[in-house]
Amino acid sequence: MQIDFNKAGGLVPTVIQDAQTLEVLMVGYMNAEAYDQTVKEHKVTFFSRTKNRLWTKGETSGNFLHVQSIDIDCDNDSLLIKVKPDGPTCHTGSRSCFNTGYNQNFILKLEHIIADRFDNPVEGSYVNKLHGKGLNKVAQKVGEEAVETVIAALAETDTDLINESSDLVFHLLMLLREKGLTLETIAKNLEARHAVKAPKSGH
Repeated sequence: MQIDFNKAGGLVPTVIQDAQTLEVLMVGYMNAEAYDQTVKEHKVTFFSRTKNRLWTKGETSGNFLHVQSIDIDCDNDSLLIKVKPDGPTCHTGSRSCFNTGYNQNFILKLEHIIADRFDNPVEGSYVNKLHGKGLNKVAQKVGEEAVETVIAALAETDTDLINESSDLVFHLLMLLREKGLTLETIAKNLEARHAVKAPKSGH
């Protein structure tokens, strides 16, 4: 990775993104030494302009940012690092340093929660109870929730539709996990379909 540290006086802006939810968590700066340490330790280390030294995020709070991937922009002077955060990223205790107000990608986080329940069962968990009944039961629940969603759309309130749609999405995530599939798989398939069907004019 050929990073141009010289363009901005030895530093490159670095965007930190949650690898699961894709939420932007913070922005910092790295010099070459901070980048090398980040790659070596798999924990995000910045160059702090206020402390004038290397600063590993979480060195005081314990809320480390574990590196999942590193990408560079087209000008080779900015980085995007996807991470698995140990806890809140912002020093205020918030999930993100950006006040977005809500997690725009909670469905992706929910997928992670379901996967974690599969791998680390929790007594009394609805996910574990349904998982224990097997694939046929999970598939049946998706069918039931799909029918209830249609009924809500045609004959009930918007609130009912929102609730039934939420149940449908949740159980679809369960079904995908039962089959060893992910939302990423579905997204890539939809993207491939779109690429084939999209008009060449772009309109």
